[in-house]
Formats: sequence, C-alpha cells, structure tokens
Amino acid sequence: MPGALLLTPEEQSSLAERVRGGEPSAEEELVRLFADRVSVLAFARTRDRELARDLTQEVMLAVVLALRNGHLREGERLAAFVYGTARNVINNYLRTRSRMPRIDPLDVELEAAATRPDPMEQSERVGLVRRALSILDSTDRKILLLTLTEGLKPAEIAARLGLTSEVVRARKSRALKKTVERMKRLSRR
Repeated sequence: MPGALLLTPEEQSSLAERVRGGEPSAEEELVRLFADRVSVLAFARTRDRELARDLTQEVMLAVVLALRNGHLREGERLAAFVYGTARNVINNYLRTRSRMPRIDPLDVELEAAATRPDPMEQSERVGLVRRALSILDSTDRKILLLTLTEGLKPAEIAARLGLTSEVVRARKSRALKKTVERMKRLSRR
C-alpha cells in the first residue's frame, strides 16, 4: 500500500489541489493515505482505540475542510499539514479532558443503574429491529450490518461486497430509510 511518506512533493501538491477542487476520489485517497498513521499517533497518545478512531475521523474531516477552504499555502507540504493538524486536534482533546472534573466511580455506577434498559423492553426492541431488517434484500441488510456493527466505511464495504462505494452509500441510505419507516409502523401496532 503506497504511503504518505512515499508521496513526492509534486504528488502531495497535486492531491491537495484535487481535494481543494472538491474531487471526492481525492478526498478518499487522502483518507486512505493518512488515516492509519493518524490513528497510530492518536492511539499512542490516548491508549484508547475507540477514542483514537474518533480523533482520526475528526482530524481527517478538519484536514479535508481546511484543504477545501484553501488553508494550505504550500501543497507540497501536505503530509506535514496533516500531521500538524493531528497533533493539534489530539492536544486540544487532551487539554480539554484534563480540565474536566474527575468523575466519582460511585456516581458512574448509580447513573449506569438508573439508565439500564428494562430487559423486556430491550427484547421487544430487538424483535422490532429484526422484523424491520427482514424486509430488506440480503445485500442491503449486509451493508447496514457492516456499517452499524463493524463500523466499516462505504469503501471498505464496497471492497468486501464487490460494489462501488457510491452504490454502497445509496443502498445504505435507502435501507436505513426503509428500516426506520418499518420500525415506526411496527412500533405503532
């Protein structure tokens, strides 16, 4: 897999310009090239995989928006820009978290007990979801499950299912709408 470190200054500049021009494939390429490295950096600083994933998404979104808005003057320094943005986002998170008051473990236990769902209601909800999903075609059901349970992105799902990411996005959107509508109808009964 080609990495961001292997990009020449000209390739970095070209990629930055393509993202600035609003080219979706350039944005996907940017994420593909940098997200894993940003995630490693975030995990090294936080030691929390889920948090690292969230911070990586925040970083990549910030980079794409900054590039779209022309905030990178020297396109050949794209890699440095991405890593600088990552450091800033991670440091801001850590700084904000250090200012938050410590949570008493007893308070957390009490809150968890108060918000614990009723097993009967939970069982009913699971049944409703299963019934709502049963109306979907098997590919749409797979797309939703891979998105919701495994957290995969459309490009990853597309690769697994042999579809394009655009097809995955469209089918996911339609499947979600169908499922929500079906859930509403079933819950009224």
